[in-house]
Amino acid sequence: MAKKLTSVLGIDIGSQKIKVAEIRAQGRDAVVSAIGIIDTPEGAVDHTGVYNSDAVGSALKQVLAECGASVPHAVVSIAGQASVLVRTLEVPRMNPTELKEHMQWEINRNIPFAESTVVSDFKPLTDEDPSSTNMDVVMAISPQSAVDTMIACVKKAGRNTAAIDVEPLSIARSVIQSYDDAYTGQTICVVEMGHKTTSINIYRNGKLLMPRQIPVGGEMFTKAISDDMQISMSEAEVIKVRDAEIPASASDGTGAPGDPFGGPTQGFQAYNPFTDDASAVPNPFAIDAGEPGAVAPEPDAPVPVASAPVPASGSGNAKLYNSFAPVLEEFVAEVRRSIDYYRSRGGDIDRIVLAGGASKLKGLAGFLHKSLGLECDNYDALRRLNITAKKMAPGFLEEHRQEFVVAIGNGLHVLFD
Repeated sequence: MAKKLTSVLGIDIGSQKIKVAEIRAQGRDAVVSAIGIIDTPEGAVDHTGVYNSDAVGSALKQVLAECGASVPHAVVSIAGQASVLVRTLEVPRMNPTELKEHMQWEINRNIPFAESTVVSDFKPLTDEDPSSTNMDVVMAISPQSAVDTMIACVKKAGRNTAAIDVEPLSIARSVIQSYDDAYTGQTICVVEMGHKTTSINIYRNGKLLMPRQIPVGGEMFTKAISDDMQISMSEAEVIKVRDAEIPASASDGTGAPGDPFGGPTQGFQAYNPFTDDASAVPNPFAIDAGEPGAVAPEPDAPVPVASAPVPASGSGNAKLYNSFAPVLEEFVAEVRRSIDYYRSRGGDIDRIVLAGGASKLKGLAGFLHKSLGLECDNYDALRRLNITAKKMAPGFLEEHRQEFVVAIGNGLHVLFD
């Protein structure tokens, strides 16, 4: 950011919801002075990025008025498979001038977009061992058009864009501010589950170790219910939120360890995130199986099984669970692949942390705990923050705590940048 700000409006534009959080700095404390959420206009945003900046900007303007946000400066995160690439790289330790030259080479060789004009940046990550021969760097690349679209959304809402960030680093700030007392010394896998996609990011002491995005989100669960019950998507969404629950008996935790290079499950055609260069050790930072050198999944690779269907005879909840159980298996298999890949590189995971609107599916935390053998917590983006926001419906914060991690993280620029 060009100057140090003491108040920032954090914005998270998702494919189903737009979340905003106004953060003010009071010393080293963060105060949430306004917070709100609104439906994303239909068709304006999908898993690739924002398509209709006018519609998004109008909705953003509305939610800012409704929640009483007054800060003029905004930080918005850019997301979507066609909008941004985020990778962490291990490079030889070098001085700032050498690093700048090296990272320009890395950026040029990693551009995955058809658009030739891109915006890029990089940032060395905190050193746990300053004497090591290598250093970790996170880089982000985005088409200029995607950046311009995000700026247009903010401008339409009557605000100015102080910075554009990427979701893995926004989440990192939230983790440091809200959970440094709970997760110090632990390696955590934050699974931020949205409507169309899920980001799986691994951190240690707030340092981003591995970012990954998968094309599985809450919408797939809704569609499975819609198809099974032969009802509309809107009706299925209501039923999912109100009634869907993963029974305690759904998994005995005996699923076989996942193969991070295994093929998709249940006909799920996911991109392969474990390729970069055909001649190199596979790496989890490539965003598309169509990239040069991408290695196709082995057709006979073992598929991890996360659950067994609950017998349909009995309660309606059991029948409802059976309708989305195959999607749940796909989701857990992808989380397992990410964790197993990280472990294959010499790391380990202490716990999973669930965030995002779709992660509120009842029983999901317990299911992941039993299926993957790791402790699993539900994320509270407002933990250890002072809340002074006035314009909130009763129960609003309790209902939406897991959804604001990115918006809060963007607002926390006032303390970190």
